[in-house]
Amino acid sequence: MHRVVFLLTPGLHLLDLAGPAQVFSEMTALGHEYAVHYVADRPEIRTAQGLEVRADTEWPALAVDDLVLVPGWRTSRVGASGRLSSASLRRLTEHHAGGGTVASVCSGADALGSAGLLDGRRFTTHHELQDEMARRYPAATVVRDVLFVEDGRIVTSAGIASGIDLALHLIAERHGPGVAARVARSMVVYARRNGEAPQASAMLRHRAHLSDAVHRVQDVIEARLADRLPLTELAELSGCSERTITRMFVRATGLTPLRYQQALRRERAEHLIEQGETVELAARAVGFEDARMLRRLRARVPASPDADRRRYPTGVDSAADSRSGSSA
Repeated sequence: MHRVVFLLTPGLHLLDLAGPAQVFSEMTALGHEYAVHYVADRPEIRTAQGLEVRADTEWPALAVDDLVLVPGWRTSRVGASGRLSSASLRRLTEHHAGGGTVASVCSGADALGSAGLLDGRRFTTHHELQDEMARRYPAATVVRDVLFVEDGRIVTSAGIASGIDLALHLIAERHGPGVAARVARSMVVYARRNGEAPQASAMLRHRAHLSDAVHRVQDVIEARLADRLPLTELAELSGCSERTITRMFVRATGLTPLRYQQALRRERAEHLIEQGETVELAARAVGFEDARMLRRLRARVPASPDADRRRYPTGVDSAADSRSGSSA
């Protein structure tokens, strides 16, 4: 039997805890026994979402194959909350020193840093906390815009829902990807993402704006990802002229409608390829006539989520879209 110990802090995020806990609980239903424990410095913990949870103040005996995981907590500044006692931090270092694995979700990485477990290692955390964590732990290396990082039995994940990805990764390492896939399917997880996947999808990266017309066009492009969408149709749906909606789209997202659809197609194709599909079949599945365009898009993929916005800051590609009369 494997043990998973969740070390809880005041203000913890429910999904940081519940997501991984659900993964390990599902393992028991599949015939792999996992005992899940919840420990804390106090018997009652109030979560960031207002729910009170109970925890043990005494730790169970741990073996090398057991896991200790620290969920994240709500904070505007990492060091302002979620503090653990020196005894709890010592249990983290002792478990790791004895050969065990220690993991964190989101701001839980601060607990690992306070315990000295991040020094000399690569780690990740929620994108909003990365700069502060880099300042707090200069002896460690922050890996940005990835879901999770594993370094010397220290496993850190980006935050919130990425705790599910981290837990599925640990299951895949211990029991094989087939078992992890069964757990993901049981939990109705759309895709089991690898650690190098970006924290925000192309869809989410370009939705942080207030233009209703652009949101409506994005909805259509996302719903009809593989279709050829004439710019005239998108303009009609938005209630604007072709020129106006192109200009508004670029201003809101940093991309033309064509570039946006291509980004979504490339990201979806990458997922299919990771699942074992050939480049040719993945390209056709997302709407390309052949694999040549997909290969070109993969070769020029931006190095960061903001690179597209810097590359097309004022819509230099909009004329090409207008001339083609189509977003794809």
